[in-house]
Amino acid sequence: MTWEIAFIFLLLVFAIISFTLEKLPTDLTAITLFMAVMLGGLLPWAEKLPDPARLLGVFSNPAPITIAAMFVVSAALQKCGAIDLLAGVLGKVASIGLGKFLPVMIITVAMISAFTNNTPVVVVFMPVVLSLSRSMGVPASKLLIPLSYASIFGGTCTLVGTSTNILASEFLEEAGQAPLSMFELAWVGLPLLLVATVYLTLFSNKLLPKRDTLTSILSEEERKEFLTEAFVQKGSKLAGKTVVESGILKGSSLRVLEIARGGTILEGSLNTTPLQEGDRLVLSCRPSGFAHARGLQGLDLLGEMNLGLETIAAHEGSIVEGVIGPRSNLSGKKVGDLNFRQRFNMIILAIHRKGVNLREKIGDLELGFGDILLLMGTTRSIEDLRKSDDILLLDRPATPAKSGRKKMPLVVATLATVIILVSLNLVPIVAASLIGCGFLFLTGCLQPKEAYGAIEWSIIFLIYGMLGVGLAMQDTGAADLIAGGMVKAVESIFSDPIKPFALLAGIYLCTAILTELLSNNATIVLMAPIALGIAADLGIDPRPLLIATTIAASASFSTPIGYQTNTYVYGVGGYKFKDFAKIGLPLNLFYFAASVFLIPRIWPL
Repeated sequence: MTWEIAFIFLLLVFAIISFTLEKLPTDLTAITLFMAVMLGGLLPWAEKLPDPARLLGVFSNPAPITIAAMFVVSAALQKCGAIDLLAGVLGKVASIGLGKFLPVMIITVAMISAFTNNTPVVVVFMPVVLSLSRSMGVPASKLLIPLSYASIFGGTCTLVGTSTNILASEFLEEAGQAPLSMFELAWVGLPLLLVATVYLTLFSNKLLPKRDTLTSILSEEERKEFLTEAFVQKGSKLAGKTVVESGILKGSSLRVLEIARGGTILEGSLNTTPLQEGDRLVLSCRPSGFAHARGLQGLDLLGEMNLGLETIAAHEGSIVEGVIGPRSNLSGKKVGDLNFRQRFNMIILAIHRKGVNLREKIGDLELGFGDILLLMGTTRSIEDLRKSDDILLLDRPATPAKSGRKKMPLVVATLATVIILVSLNLVPIVAASLIGCGFLFLTGCLQPKEAYGAIEWSIIFLIYGMLGVGLAMQDTGAADLIAGGMVKAVESIFSDPIKPFALLAGIYLCTAILTELLSNNATIVLMAPIALGIAADLGIDPRPLLIATTIAASASFSTPIGYQTNTYVYGVGGYKFKDFAKIGLPLNLFYFAASVFLIPRIWPL
């Protein structure tokens, strides 16, 4: 073992720890690994690490470009309302009961996810499923994990179903093999989809919890909050005191949402802001809070005064739940630094994260992807927030703009054309997807600015960073060393006829374990060179090994961190980590057994 190989192994250990602990964003971890490999290649005694010029060649890899283009096509489908239209079909079958509704939902979501990015499908369907769960009288926790799993099932059926498939196809092409065809994976993906649908239909209701939503942590009185304005009188004893010192916040029945002074809304921490005569305060009160507010000397409710001032009538504040999306500008920022009340004219009552409802010291919490916020504000504030991409409100399905629906035939035709061009091998997938994006821009189906915002750049940089690590694994011999070790281990246990099948099972298991700890994209980039090395050592076709790696990288069911859609439904459904293991582990074992059985029969070893 050379020092370069030891260096690569050290980086891999760092990657696994960093991805698992989630202290750093995944893309930042990948970029750090890329920089480490580059710096190592600059050392004069680094003979096997790729030099910087060769390392920068990963940016010419067409796979991330294709993935970015498919993000754009998915965004166009979402904008024109095509996904919403299909989601609306579910509403017509909600009355048939959970046992019949589940397979309809799973098949519908899987078929859509086979041709578009998984995340926007789950984003669009989640409010629909939540609404239907309420009308059916079924806890949302019985439906959201199947929703996420369905998007994963569909992703393993086509080349464009998920980014890992596109990456695997590129690895095959670099190894001198034909790339994956559009529907090649369906030989395995469709049987897996059908049996997994039966499994979820039979066991979801038994294995999934009846879990409370975030709203349920509120008492009946807490759900009845009212908004009103108050005025600091001239000569009031409250002048000069902070909100905390004034006694306004005594108890938990009253909150200060906003302070206006001289027609200007004050920013910063309201609770530590000294009050002045003439200040106008926007208050959130529970029923008992009104009595407290009326009892404060020097503070008058404007609705009870006759000062000739423009007032707002006291009215009930609505409470809604919202989730931080994958492209939210709020992710990574502390609540206290966001000026949330001034920015959205709403307050955060609680935050749900990884199975825990948080209500204390909310201002110190850093928001992240998948966090669920319990929000309270006026109807107007809620409707304004609904137009934002920062938070997806879960109270009802979004209504796409009518102008977008006019472009639906063009968007659907664009996706169909991409699929046909690639299926008939007329043009490479990278060319077809880019041509499709250009057509969407020229026809006004999507503006370039919207397209840039639709691309999940963190995934793109994650892929580029890990491609650099994969290249280093190949150049240093680390991939060959791991592959050789796996071959020797199998040779010492199994006879020659069984060896390829045992290695197929081994490569699947290693990939399946890693994808639960890392991300699917990081896993495929690390495991593909090893699979190619094993095929070279045995002198067999690498295609079945790469396909096993591809299926295993997407089949993430046992944890909420291995796949982005799992993370997304984790908080919304009020799940705990063990809920995914309880229903997902049998599914992982089934995918393993079925893949190891089917793949050699379709692509002989």
